[in-house]
Amino acid sequence: MTRKKFGLATIAIALSVSATVGYLTPLDGSEATASAGETTKPAKTAEQTTDNRAPGEFEPYYLEVLESWREAGIQDANAAVVIEGDRPVRHSDGATFRVGPYNGRDDVLVWTNAATHWIEYEVEIEQPGLYEMVLHYHSYRDASSKVGSYRPAMLAVSIDGRYPFREARALKFPRHFKDAFPLKTDENGDHIRPKPIEIEAWYERSFTDSDGAYAEPFRWHFTEGKHTLRLQSYESIVIERIELRRPERAVPYREYAETIPDAAGGSPFVVEAELMKEKNDVALQIEADQDAFMTPPANNKRLFNAVGGNRWSTGGAAATWKFTVPESGKYHIAARAYQGYRSNQLVFRKILIDGSVPFEELQAYPFPYSNGWQGVPLADADGKPFSIYLEKGEHTLTLETTYGPFNPIVKKQEAVSRALTKLSLELNAIAGGQADPFRTWDIGRNYPGLLTGLEAVAEDIAWMAEELLRVNGRTDNNSQTLSTAARDIRELLANPNDIPYRLDDLTTIQSKISSIRGPLTSGPLLLDKFYFVPAGEPFPRMEATMWEKLSAAATSFVQSFNERDRLSDDDEVVNVWANYGRDYVNVLQDIADQYFTPETGIKVKVDLLPNEQLLVLANAAGRAPDAAIGITEGRPIEMAIRGAVEDLSVYPGFDSLYESFSPGAMLPYYYDGGYYAFPETQRFNVLYYRKDIMDSLGLQVPETWEDVIAMLPVLQQNNYNFFLPPDFQTFFYQNGAEFYTDDGMKTALDMPEAFQAFRALTDLFTIYGIDQQVSSFYQHFRDGTMPIGIADFNMYLQMTVGAPELHGWWGMAPLPGVPGDDGQIERWTGGNQSAAMIFEKAANKDEAWKFLQWWLSAETQQRFGSDLEGFYGVAFRWNTANVEAFSRLPWTREELAVMLEQWKWYKDMANIPGSYFIAREINNAWNRTVLDGMNYRESLEEAVASINRELERKAVEFGFRADDGSVLKTYNPPKVETPWEGVEPYAER
Repeated sequence: MTRKKFGLATIAIALSVSATVGYLTPLDGSEATASAGETTKPAKTAEQTTDNRAPGEFEPYYLEVLESWREAGIQDANAAVVIEGDRPVRHSDGATFRVGPYNGRDDVLVWTNAATHWIEYEVEIEQPGLYEMVLHYHSYRDASSKVGSYRPAMLAVSIDGRYPFREARALKFPRHFKDAFPLKTDENGDHIRPKPIEIEAWYERSFTDSDGAYAEPFRWHFTEGKHTLRLQSYESIVIERIELRRPERAVPYREYAETIPDAAGGSPFVVEAELMKEKNDVALQIEADQDAFMTPPANNKRLFNAVGGNRWSTGGAAATWKFTVPESGKYHIAARAYQGYRSNQLVFRKILIDGSVPFEELQAYPFPYSNGWQGVPLADADGKPFSIYLEKGEHTLTLETTYGPFNPIVKKQEAVSRALTKLSLELNAIAGGQADPFRTWDIGRNYPGLLTGLEAVAEDIAWMAEELLRVNGRTDNNSQTLSTAARDIRELLANPNDIPYRLDDLTTIQSKISSIRGPLTSGPLLLDKFYFVPAGEPFPRMEATMWEKLSAAATSFVQSFNERDRLSDDDEVVNVWANYGRDYVNVLQDIADQYFTPETGIKVKVDLLPNEQLLVLANAAGRAPDAAIGITEGRPIEMAIRGAVEDLSVYPGFDSLYESFSPGAMLPYYYDGGYYAFPETQRFNVLYYRKDIMDSLGLQVPETWEDVIAMLPVLQQNNYNFFLPPDFQTFFYQNGAEFYTDDGMKTALDMPEAFQAFRALTDLFTIYGIDQQVSSFYQHFRDGTMPIGIADFNMYLQMTVGAPELHGWWGMAPLPGVPGDDGQIERWTGGNQSAAMIFEKAANKDEAWKFLQWWLSAETQQRFGSDLEGFYGVAFRWNTANVEAFSRLPWTREELAVMLEQWKWYKDMANIPGSYFIAREINNAWNRTVLDGMNYRESLEEAVASINRELERKAVEFGFRADDGSVLKTYNPPKVETPWEGVEPYAER
């Protein structure tokens, strides 16, 4: 199919945009009734209120809004109002819900979403003031789905057509889980990680922030009269009612202590931390630790005896324990904890007893840094333990991650980053984008605003450093980073006329400032147990003695010589070496033992491969495994041309398994008439965009690269830009170019289509002003300074896990493409994969092939992906290359539609001897053209000459050419020229 020429010359561009687009317009643009057959109320158009914010500008943070309410004298309300969930008055077109029973309660709203929709309630307020809002809800489980969802419901909440503060755009209402006990063990006596079981129960939760930034629930301001409350979501949820009530405020400990009976508790007792009653995040996991004082002791096995660690660091993640108090009275509580993850930095937990915080000091209780296990009593600043009164009987203890004390610093960091971005853009505009050494400047006279802005930034950074030192109590890496950044800006201000020569310094400073956010907003903590002792009695010893530590170390040293973790070469089992992390290996071994071995009678030993290079060494030594998985996509052909791996196309069932994968994904594994591997995972680029900012700018999601060029002036006028990685495969394939001639003996990058593609790619940087370097697209996208761009699957995981406050306000779309002659937009792209292969020297080839058939099947890939995500959360979403399995994982309908549309245009590059030179030389050509200013044609021609030399050299080495260069035989790599229709059955679902 021929393509229309990429239009880079004359494009009409609209330069004006409206700055008053309503922020509350539904993301799907809908405003009418629910779908037919659902129990709904008549739809009406909700009154939408716009404001005067600049395009892309957000509401102020809750921190600022609450302060303004306090300054205005607005008090907490002393009243209660109930909104019944089954009485929405309006909803978006296509919203689907019914009113009826659900898990023991009648007349509730069962709201099932497959896309973004909203519902609205009306509420009459008699007493104006600040209210706490509480949702009585139940997570929704689709009985027809084989794969349960682990994601929380996220609601965007607006009042009378406006979001009162920025955080109201994404509020979390989590699911709750428990681990399956008793724990099972494997053949080595190690614990098998238990599967999470969702707790089907009704919960009540205050409308509060999604990432643990605030110690108290949000307050919501209602004036007297009728108001409209809108809930917007793309997750399903069941709603019983919404309560507006007087905000609860935790009193200081001294007041709490005056209200409790003066009676000591009964006998001391211990609660083991690994025995959680429930958790609100599947990523919060029990762990095994080898410390000498752990209970139960691990004894150099993987026996789970603790909970948390790095997987308990996300704000809002909570664990709950159930315990029984022997006698009523006052108790002191301590935790045995490890907090050695953040050097010299505090981490915080909100501590709740029976679902509420007893007193103010426990709203964000600090756990100090220590490089070893420590006892942490709940005590005041002087170390005097708090006395907590507990009645005889059952109670619950909950610890929830928060970074509330650091929150003002984090919010200031975001403001400083935005200010630095604006100053950097102004400075680049002044200097013309480059440091001209022959130009003299008088910045103070001609650009005084630049110096004023830098001075304000320096003051803000200095305040952040002082505040962080006050909250943390000691100097750490973050406070040192801030002090250094403030000093760097002062140095710039000391010589203002040199600032235009130091264009990169502000970018460096901004990177330093941005680097503190991650450490401050995550708080990893590992817990062993809790101690409850009667008030007045001492705590028991909570740390191992030196002798216990030395004894444990000696035992560990002796047992380190066992063979439990040695790579297996036992001929009695199928040995599989996996180039994945330990967590992945454990899950795979577990499901192989549960399903594959009972079905086939074939035993499998899955070992962690610490270094892929070991495959080459093991093969040379004659100790190769039967199969290897998780291998980088270039490795199979590197070994195939040396006769080290099997041609899988000769095995029975190959054709059937082949149909499960995109033809474009199989290209890297073809060599000399055979296929030497199958893809396991597959990653490709899609378009990411901020819905809120794009709407405010009046921009549509681009379908073609001409659309991208047309939107660039609007983005750049508003201090934004489009992010584009130098992705050469996309541009070459979309413009009809191929990387090889038909016989594969030379590169085809000297054809007209290739020059056209390379010019299209480089012109975007050299003519249209796309940034040549971006430190972190994710961070810029999250901050809102770069609202659209291209990235891969990792970006989805980062946004889903790391930016809960933007849930529902960003989206994905297929890549922009190039229209073909038939009008179809061709969105070809490559990507990267991991692969599975069988070794030629395998002792169990047929059994290894059966294992690969089982492992790569849709059923196993789905099961593996579901278990992995269930154990560790959405951060471990498995991007399987099996399209059927991929479609069964817990994607939203919107997400899956985008992924499958792009999937059918997937086409990776075939690997032949010397092909590694192609990516290297094209990157060199890009650098010559974009960075050094070389003509695009001349630069690509230089690359073609280098590539052909290497291809010829390798062809001689492996017998495809004679020494004189004449062709003896050809590679003939297959071609993929039409989009894959194999995705259609899953897209139609």
